[in-house]
Amino acid sequence: MNKIINTIKNIFSIDELKNRIINTLLFLLVYRLGSFIVLPGIDATKLDKKTTGIFGLLDTILGGAFSNASIFALGIMPYISASIVIQLLSVVMPYFQKMQKDGESGRKRLNQITRLLTIVITLFQSTAYIAGTIPQDAILIDNALFTISSVFIITAGTIFCMWIGEKITDKGIGNGISMLIMIGIVSRFPGSIISEFVSKELSGLLLFIIEIAVLFFIVLAVVAITQAIRKIPVQYAKQVVGGKVYGGQRQFIPLKLNSAGVMPIIFAQSIMFLPAMLASIWSNDSDIANYIGTIFSDYTSWQYNLLFATLIIVFTFFYTAITVDPKQISDSMKSNNSFVPGVKPGEDTMEFIDVILTRITLPGALSLALIAILPAIAVLFGITSEFAQFYGGTSLLILIGVVLDTLQQVESYLLMREYEGMMKSGKIVGRSQSSLEVV
Repeated sequence: MNKIINTIKNIFSIDELKNRIINTLLFLLVYRLGSFIVLPGIDATKLDKKTTGIFGLLDTILGGAFSNASIFALGIMPYISASIVIQLLSVVMPYFQKMQKDGESGRKRLNQITRLLTIVITLFQSTAYIAGTIPQDAILIDNALFTISSVFIITAGTIFCMWIGEKITDKGIGNGISMLIMIGIVSRFPGSIISEFVSKELSGLLLFIIEIAVLFFIVLAVVAITQAIRKIPVQYAKQVVGGKVYGGQRQFIPLKLNSAGVMPIIFAQSIMFLPAMLASIWSNDSDIANYIGTIFSDYTSWQYNLLFATLIIVFTFFYTAITVDPKQISDSMKSNNSFVPGVKPGEDTMEFIDVILTRITLPGALSLALIAILPAIAVLFGITSEFAQFYGGTSLLILIGVVLDTLQQVESYLLMREYEGMMKSGKIVGRSQSSLEVV
């Protein structure tokens, strides 16, 4: 406990880190307040706030802004969609590949294209959102006027969320876009845990404690899977320049067990929404369509989870293949005069890395599929659906990923502070001076 208190003291003793944390909290507060501001012309009491399927996932990520019909109803999701599109285009189109390799100038152009694409996507999604999720009896003004004004307001809200995310990245701590997603998910946790506790009553107190303990161990397992890497040793060739020997050191290439992150679950979740939607179109004409619609509307059914897990495994291999390029790694190693011990540079190195990547992607994909279906398993064991969302799936993976990334940034500030403190001490300064004299 004393160590935690000392760490907190150290964090707030660094002015820059303290200011960044305060800035982040203020930006997040503005974002959360905006999620409660309802669109003009709506009777909020008539909104249907029970969201399921992909809409339920969006509402969880957006912290209730989706079901509240707020000015941040779509939040940062159109920007994420635009980023995914640009990332995929960077793999298949030479024009975007060239921009990626142009350094800072190319990155700025890609960011600008992403922002413009975000506006286009938001215009389409906001129109569909208004038409598909807001009941007609909840609209208090003319339909056409409400649709036009709401499309512009939601688009402006998404652009403002994008701006907040960029400001958090520049002036705060952590990745701004990820922080906005995380705070939306975290905002649902207190209410879900209270509802779970109330549902158990006093007679189920022991069961509630067991559920918390299971959740704790699941979080530990997901952290381990997220951080797991396979190290490929890399040897740098020695070079003699001006009578001095450079290089020769050994390093490693870290290949993550789950290189695809949370993207396979998001892709699979989007596709899982289609069977129930298509079945509803032909539900009046076919008993099979009714059966399919019933099965795929229930995310706890074994058919739903089997297809969901299969899609996640397929998308994990697909996304890993387009984001981690063994040939690019091999070419980069060759240009830097490095090699894998016992493997020839070039084609053999590429095949060696590809084989290792395939072998570690399989257990990573299976682990990701298991994490994705854990909420359904939790519901089958009697846990409320709101609380079960934190037992796995997209919510838990995003939470853990963002928290780990933020903690690493905080730790880097603390390490820099300790390094400066040592350099200012007389003993270390004297030692460095003597070293210079020897050289």
